[in-house]
Amino acid sequence: MTTAGAGGPRDRDLVVLVVEDEPVAAAAHRGHVDAVPGFRALPPAATAAEALMRLRGAEGAAVDLVLLDMHLPDRSGLDVVRALRAAGRWTDVLAVTSARELSTVRAATSLGVVGYLLKPFAGAALRERLRQYAAARGPADADGAALSQAEVDRLLSGHLVPGEEPPARGGGLSEETLAAVVAVLREASSSAAEVATRVGVGRVTARRYLEHLVGTGAADRRPRYGGAGRPELEYRWTAS
Repeated sequence: MTTAGAGGPRDRDLVVLVVEDEPVAAAAHRGHVDAVPGFRALPPAATAAEALMRLRGAEGAAVDLVLLDMHLPDRSGLDVVRALRAAGRWTDVLAVTSARELSTVRAATSLGVVGYLLKPFAGAALRERLRQYAAARGPADADGAALSQAEVDRLLSGHLVPGEEPPARGGGLSEETLAAVVAVLREASSSAAEVATRVGVGRVTARRYLEHLVGTGAADRRPRYGGAGRPELEYRWTAS
C-alpha cells in the first residue's frame, strides 16, 4: 500500500507495536494507530518479555515505532528500551504511560525515546503524535537528504511536540486537538499546563486553543490564587 503523509509519499505503512498490559488500553491504542492513515498496528504485546522477544526477532525488523507503557508486570519500560539499545535495535519508542517521575522522563530521554505522552489523555492526542511522528520521519527515501541547521536542531531537541505545534492544514486550528481541549474543560476547569498534560501538546499550544475558546465565548478565564508567585490563569467551560 502506498501512502502519503505530511513529509511526502511513502511506499509502505509505518508499523507500530503497542506494549501495554491492560487489555482495554491496548485495544484502544491499537485502534487509534489504525485510524491514522499511513500507520498499521500489530497485535499488542502485554509484557516486557513478549515485547523483547518480538522486537529482537524477524518481526522486530519491520517495526518502526513502539508505543511503550513504562509500568509492565514483569519489567519496566525503561528496561525494555535499554535491552533494545544493548542489542543494537534503535527502533523508535514513544512512551505512553502514567509514569511522570522526573527521573523516569530523564532516563527515557537519554535512551532516545522520541516522545512522552502522559495518561490519561484524549485519543486525539495520540493520533496527533502519530501524525507528527510521520511528518518528522519524512518520505521513506529521505535518509540521505541534507538537512538545514533548523532541521538538525529540531531532530536533536528530543521532542515530537515543540512549544508550538505546526498549523493545521490550510491554517487555523486542528479540529481533533480543539475537541480534546474542549473535552478537558467540560470535565473540569483547568490551567494551560493542565490542559497541555491531558491533551499531550505543548503549553503554548494549549494556551492558543484555550484563548480561541475564550474569544468565541465558549470559555472564560480567571486568576487562580493559592500558590507562591504570580497567580495562574484558570480556564472554565461556559458554553451550554
